[in-house]
Amino acid sequence: MENHILFTSESVTEGHPDKLCDQISDAVLDAIMARDPQGRVACECCCTTGVVWIMGEISTSCYVDIPRVARQVIMEAGYDRPEMGFDGNACAVLTAIDEQSPDIALGVDKSLEDKMSEPCDENSEATCSAAGGGAGDQGLMFGYACDETPELMPMPIALAHALVRQLTLVRKEGILPWLRPDGKSQVTVEYDGEGNPLRVDTVVVSAQHAPEIPLEEIRREIYARVIAPVIPAGMLDDQTVYYINPTGRFVVGGPHGDSGLTGRKIIVDTYGGCARHGGGSFSGKDPTKVDRSAAYAARHAAKNVVAAGLARRCEVQLAYAIGVAHPVSVRVDTFGTGALPDADLAALVRGVFDLRPAAIIRAFDLRRPIYRQLAVLGHVGRTDIDLPWEKLDRVEDLKRAAEVL
Repeated sequence: MENHILFTSESVTEGHPDKLCDQISDAVLDAIMARDPQGRVACECCCTTGVVWIMGEISTSCYVDIPRVARQVIMEAGYDRPEMGFDGNACAVLTAIDEQSPDIALGVDKSLEDKMSEPCDENSEATCSAAGGGAGDQGLMFGYACDETPELMPMPIALAHALVRQLTLVRKEGILPWLRPDGKSQVTVEYDGEGNPLRVDTVVVSAQHAPEIPLEEIRREIYARVIAPVIPAGMLDDQTVYYINPTGRFVVGGPHGDSGLTGRKIIVDTYGGCARHGGGSFSGKDPTKVDRSAAYAARHAAKNVVAAGLARRCEVQLAYAIGVAHPVSVRVDTFGTGALPDADLAALVRGVFDLRPAAIIRAFDLRRPIYRQLAVLGHVGRTDIDLPWEKLDRVEDLKRAAEVL
């Protein structure tokens, strides 16, 4: 046990109040992207018993029935009748939407680099820099990858997401019909001194349920139907601890049990706490917001660095200034696992990846309705959907660039 450490990550279901708000925000974004790919969206949501508030800044040429979008998300999550404590058919939906600030639009429409560039010739309006749009705000974003799982994600968050996915599956397929939409998972993994995962130390599952179901049945069925099919048997031993509905009762849940807010589960959305986070949430933001698009780009870079064999663990930090296309800084931290110095790897990332917001949007085709599906089970490390920032398409480029250093 010398030098062994424990690390824990959590995930939450689609019926968790914060995740409900994330899904509503991203569903509004999707509805706009489907009709107006150039729309500018910053949509926030909060909810509590019987009420949903949707607010933000949206500039678009199309019309979207925002209350209808919200109700559809709520009902598809499972809140479709009064006994659930929250009902998408009957709850109040309030909206307060304004247009995007024209001051922000100045920097997003045309970057500082383009404003400072001279025309390529006296008869041309095109600029030589071709930087495209600038960043929609200042800020810092992180991407991370490691070799703990096939999808190059930290094992605790990968297993926590898998438990939540299974919990939702057995509810929606009627295998455990007494389950209700709200729920959480948490997984603690033990690592050796070299950072290799050894075993699962603790598993926590809290699942909302119908009031008449005995606790013994809940614990027995969740272990058999949710935990056992998900956690690899080789990672469990007789010392593994299980907490299933540890309070003994979880009937009141969702927005009836706790208020929800867009962006409050940013660690669930990313790496479960294994990597730093710049603080900006993703949901409800169109891709000109680098909080979202640059975080995806940073994951893409980090994952390809690890897949190229240049590090076992890689964290990429990007930072931007509002209205400026190129990042003001690119940092790589391999936590002592890099095949090259971190400064050299940062130079490789700068050289191989185009990290300007407009280039990221083009490379990942981000002006399309793909976002609601990301609002649960993480924006990175997904194997159930095809995401361009998860592709290992720059591995050979990185290897070639590394050879000439």
